[in-house]
Amino acid sequence: MPVGSSPVFIGRRQELHSLIDHAHSARSGAGAATVLVGGDAGVGKSRLIAEFTERVAGGRVVTGGCLELGVDGLPFAPFVTVLRHILRDHGRAAFDALAPGGTQELARLLPELGAPPEDRREARGLLFEQVLRLLTSVAGTEGLTVVIEDLHWADTATRDLLVFLLRNLDTAAVQIVATYRSDDLHRGHPLRRLLLELERLPSVTRMELDPLTFEQAAEQAAAIRGRDLGPDEAAALFDRTGGNPLFVESLAGQNGFVGAGLPERPRELLLASLDGLDDAHRQVLRVAAIGAVSGAHIEHDLLAHVAGIGEDELNTALRALVDANVLRVDGTGYRFRHALLREAVHDELLPGQHTRLHLRFAEALDALPGAVPFHRLAAEQAHHFSSGHDLPRALSAAWRAAVRAAETLAFAEELRMLERILEYWEKVPDAVERVQGRSHVQVVSRAAAAALESGDFFRARALCDAGLDEIGEDADDEQSRIDRARLLRRRGQARTQLSDGDGISDLVKAMAIHPPHDPGYGFVLSLLAREAMLHQEESFAADHLATGAPTWLSATELATEAIRRSREGGDTCAEADALLTLGTSQMNEGRFDEGRATLERGLELARELADPSLESRGMANLAHYMRERGMHEEALAQLGTAMDRLRDLGLMSANGPFVALNIAETRLDLGDLAGSRAKVRHSLAWSPSPAHRLYLIAVDVRAALAQGDLEGARRGAAELDPDCVLGNFRIHTMQLSAAALIDLHVAERDLARALEMADRVLERIDFDRSPGYGWVVLDRIAEALRQAAELPGGGPDEAAKVRAGAAALAANLRADGPVQAAQRSTVRARLASADTGPADAAAAWSAAVEAWNEVTMPLHRAEALLLEAESALAADRGAQVADRLREAAKLAAEHGAAVLEAGARELARRAGVALDAGSGGGAPAGPPAGLTAREAEVLRLLARGYTNAGIAAELFIAPKTASVHVSHILAKLDLPNRASAGARARELGLA
Repeated sequence: MPVGSSPVFIGRRQELHSLIDHAHSARSGAGAATVLVGGDAGVGKSRLIAEFTERVAGGRVVTGGCLELGVDGLPFAPFVTVLRHILRDHGRAAFDALAPGGTQELARLLPELGAPPEDRREARGLLFEQVLRLLTSVAGTEGLTVVIEDLHWADTATRDLLVFLLRNLDTAAVQIVATYRSDDLHRGHPLRRLLLELERLPSVTRMELDPLTFEQAAEQAAAIRGRDLGPDEAAALFDRTGGNPLFVESLAGQNGFVGAGLPERPRELLLASLDGLDDAHRQVLRVAAIGAVSGAHIEHDLLAHVAGIGEDELNTALRALVDANVLRVDGTGYRFRHALLREAVHDELLPGQHTRLHLRFAEALDALPGAVPFHRLAAEQAHHFSSGHDLPRALSAAWRAAVRAAETLAFAEELRMLERILEYWEKVPDAVERVQGRSHVQVVSRAAAAALESGDFFRARALCDAGLDEIGEDADDEQSRIDRARLLRRRGQARTQLSDGDGISDLVKAMAIHPPHDPGYGFVLSLLAREAMLHQEESFAADHLATGAPTWLSATELATEAIRRSREGGDTCAEADALLTLGTSQMNEGRFDEGRATLERGLELARELADPSLESRGMANLAHYMRERGMHEEALAQLGTAMDRLRDLGLMSANGPFVALNIAETRLDLGDLAGSRAKVRHSLAWSPSPAHRLYLIAVDVRAALAQGDLEGARRGAAELDPDCVLGNFRIHTMQLSAAALIDLHVAERDLARALEMADRVLERIDFDRSPGYGWVVLDRIAEALRQAAELPGGGPDEAAKVRAGAAALAANLRADGPVQAAQRSTVRARLASADTGPADAAAAWSAAVEAWNEVTMPLHRAEALLLEAESALAADRGAQVADRLREAAKLAAEHGAAVLEAGARELARRAGVALDAGSGGGAPAGPPAGLTAREAEVLRLLARGYTNAGIAAELFIAPKTASVHVSHILAKLDLPNRASAGARARELGLA
């Protein structure tokens, strides 16, 4: 992918508005004013100025740049360019309008104006005065912005003229914006002293651009790459670039950018800052580049130890490096100005230098162990020994680093160290002794465990495959059986996360060969219990529980047995896991209070163990059933706490998606459609497991359809293949995905496909296993039947069969708690609308409205109000129709539910109801005609003649996004083209 500018402008909106406001102030009679914009090379000064000059009112901007020729370079270079622009844009008349002979001195800068006068003592003063009068004259009453770029390269004459203008423009409607590189201002730079002087002038404002934040850098990279970054990618990118937009742009434009080398463009920029250093200073910098592993920082004592030169010589070099703004003092050490600068210096080293310095640092860390943080000591030694090609000592250090990483829950780091050990294994004869007696296969198994904990399920499965191949099936000693059982268990865990049905088979095999007295036996049982709870089948065969004979066990039975075995073996982790499963199963069976108490016992153990994976799982499961009982705010609080804990520990990739999908679903219930979709979008960047990915997409499809984003829903549903959905062995994923597909087909008015899918769902899914999501699916099936009943002949052929199955479930499926009770009332009302007259349907919808009054799920209530009003209108019971429609439209508009709002407005139009004439004479419920708030903004600009590019610039969105909004508007308003949008906007009160 070629490197290009970011397609979106990120992270500088506040600064952009400040510049625009500053220009407006200067042009509105407040007098001349200046903004000095500073920042490191590549921080985005030029992009900010480009965005500003495109937007500044009237476009009256002239720009000149200083040339990189040193402080004695070309005199007045930026002002020569400015004058030439004025001549081009305003003609000779602008110059002739000055006082008699007004162009004579300016001809020294612009030969086009004629022959310059003879040199005279007062020529410089006259020249400055004529530049001042020209700018004042051209500005007039409309104003003028003068941009001077790269002031750090300005010659003395340019600086003098700039100071003269700043002191003498006074009331002229002139804004001056000057940019400079902060990192080029070494201790003796003339601009450094000048800035302090200029800042004291009342008309001068200084603006320093900081690097992008972590979130902004990730957003910029996502815009360049066309997809969101995973958390590991985003962290690696930010660590390397420090948020510098140019460096983000350069790296994000490369395939495989996380480990990619430094592109030439920023490399040249970085190394140019070293041009003034002598060889001795550069050698100290090279040593620092090798040793600065921890965030580009190196301690002074460690640097001195390895540099091997006298203290005075070292201090002289360090002073020069700090003065040149290459290194910065950082506590008791030094930090490279930029991490990529360290990379650039490091990459310049010759192979022999590189090897020798790494070995010296590795050995120095033994002599000065306090020179790096303790938790990084072993990892840094492993890095230095490896780079110095001392593999035996590198392997030993990597093992110590892996142990330390596991202790601090840094599982991705543990995996990295263990894989390094496996890479060195064949080249180190005494490898077993260096890893405390572990065999190769045991290191492989431990690496698989670390991969599981870090969320890399594909890698975990591959490691387990390799380990199982190494053991073979014939090994029958006890240690081999234990090793094989652990690998099967871990492969089973990975496979279940990857929606690979063989995962359960692996777990059953692991239990069959695992010695019951080994502590890991209880954990295998707890994992089987968890999978049984999630599985479509009620129970499955499990060998070797007591007699060795196959036994069919439910999740509750397996969890109970796992708790007993874990307590006997003292495996508190397995006990906590099994308690969480048992409590969740009890709540799923309708025993909420009993299940919550059991689950909270498991949570208490998880917290005592400081196991964030178990803790987040337990909190998310509890939040799920809180949500099903209408306790949405309490559920969100639980989930927020779990997410904060995972974020603090850096475990978002592994455990974040499960918590996030519960947050997304809870927000969807609360009517926060945009928030739900944002959480899904953010979570998909973490590369969740296939099961979690399908779940997240299903939530997003439902939210997109509610917003009226049919194309967005279709893009998501493209991953929900019906055969794969109904072949999934995890019942919740199957139910939610099926509901999303049926919902999409209904929105597309393809009721034949909707009912075909419904028929397959009714045959495949055991609704009694999970009534909570069962009611969600049944609700979508009932809506398809309601709409099919309005078609001639009652709809597709499948309708009668599906109606019978849905009616039987609606009559017999249990409903636990107020949410499921309201869902049951809604399903029955939809079926009544399909099967009975409008009077009975209105009564059923009235009951549904009452049920939703008990739950904080506003869009469900709004739809029930709308359909009650529709049924009442059909039954000639219009007394309460107006109030119902107004409330439905208000709720829909408040939550951005465009389809629901459009339905309410259409029914109101047919019924002759004025939606905005409520009892309180309040304001309109929201943007009219089913438009979202953003679409209303776009329509206003469209009516004013803006192009897609203009709309994008005004609203800080991409032109492609603006084009999509315009297409949606034309479709919603049934307009033939853009030209007709203005009249329609005026009709709607938007223009």
